[in-house]
Amino acid sequence: MEDAIRFMPLTPSIGAEVAGVDLARSTQSQIDLIRSAFSQHKVLVFRNQSISAEQQKAFARKFGPLHIHPRYSHLGAEGDPELFMINTHAESKYTNGEAWHSDVSCDAVPPFASLLYVEQPPPQGGGDTLFANMCEAYEGLSSSVKHWLIGMRAEHDGRKDLAAYNVRLTPEQSYPRAVHPVVTRHSETGKPILFVNGSFTSKIIGLGRAESDAILAMLCTHIERNPRWQCRVRWSPQTLVMWDNRCTQHRAVWDYYPHSRYARRVTVRCSQAPSAY
Repeated sequence: MEDAIRFMPLTPSIGAEVAGVDLARSTQSQIDLIRSAFSQHKVLVFRNQSISAEQQKAFARKFGPLHIHPRYSHLGAEGDPELFMINTHAESKYTNGEAWHSDVSCDAVPPFASLLYVEQPPPQGGGDTLFANMCEAYEGLSSSVKHWLIGMRAEHDGRKDLAAYNVRLTPEQSYPRAVHPVVTRHSETGKPILFVNGSFTSKIIGLGRAESDAILAMLCTHIERNPRWQCRVRWSPQTLVMWDNRCTQHRAVWDYYPHSRYARRVTVRCSQAPSAY
């Protein structure tokens, strides 16, 4: 029965587990319920989902066209451009997404949503993903700082993220860089969003370098260290997690070395660039 779908909040601020739906066979009425819950909870966790990569892409397309990661569009990476593989094992020097970030915020139009599927998590446990609600993070600032940030803009530079993985571009290569409002407006709820992150945001426009670095460091610390607007997702086999990339940040916890974790991500394009609050 379609009305058996249930949403069980993980925290009062962010996240819900979803039961009673098979993502490989989801109906339009179920998608409508999921879309409504997605707007409310921002992170949805679907467990015990035996889905192929093509079924994962088909489910994601019910929320919009798929996004192509700039590693494919700009750097010519091999493989299916609609799938972003995140494989970490004993030979890995790093894992993707260890620092807090929103996916590809350096794009002129950052993605709407990301859907990560882990078929088999590390056998000894670990590999959790942390999420943070950027609407709540904004509300957690003092009224003076909230007022001051309105109208400010910041640069998001993909080269900053690449440098964290020791990737250097050749003179012939380019990578996205964009300017977005520091405080954006959620297109559905109308709520203000604190839209800066430590992985991509390189500077606040109009401030000196020292001023910009200090403000960004303060904001990122504010985002990262307050559990009040965070949740932690523990992966079990065949789990898919879907998050609203417009108003959340996340980070991977690499605490399972030398064990492996293999995951695939599908990302949904957004129909419009972030708008100022």
